[in-house]
Amino acid sequence: MERQPEPEYMDLADEADAYAQADFADVNAAFAERLAELTENRPAWALDLGCGPVDIPIRVAALRPAWHIAAVDASWAMLALAPNPPVLVHRIQADAKRLPVPDRVFDVVFSNSILHHLPNPEPFWQEVRRISRPGTLILVRDLFRPESRAAARALVDHHAGTESPLLQEEFYRSLLAAFTPEEAREQLAMANLKGLEVTTITDRHIDIWGRLG
Repeated sequence: MERQPEPEYMDLADEADAYAQADFADVNAAFAERLAELTENRPAWALDLGCGPVDIPIRVAALRPAWHIAAVDASWAMLALAPNPPVLVHRIQADAKRLPVPDRVFDVVFSNSILHHLPNPEPFWQEVRRISRPGTLILVRDLFRPESRAAARALVDHHAGTESPLLQEEFYRSLLAAFTPEEAREQLAMANLKGLEVTTITDRHIDIWGRLG
């Protein structure tokens, strides 16, 4: 099945509200725990790209209180939904492909569900490379594209059958817009991001992770 790109930003209030009201607690907790498994609780500058309503950075801050965390999203509608984040979580409205930060400043870069929103992921990966220090830990989790529309609908029914019609349609469009594991590997090779690997972790998710060489 060919990729069907979707809008890059979720900046409409109804989209942001639907996303924030959905039950992502288990998924977000699993992501934060995986990041904690790969890192240590020592002072570090960390960055979440496409943070949405800031739930994951807040969870990460609880597991890694020694970190300073920047939570970036292009949509203020999403950032505005954050519930008073801890003092060490800094919200920034910015495009993940054009970040207002110097080169090589972050020790940890993480992201959940941003890749499938990007029309072209190359500038995103180049920016990840620019802001990361040698040895930076990268963890990018995203959907991967099913083999057919019918398979995508089955995933929606199974994982989001009790969510709102708007969120179900957003999930379906996101599955169609996602990249395959093979496409993700090609992106890493083109961006010369050595040290990262692509792993299928669920029936709908891949992790792109590792330490930059």
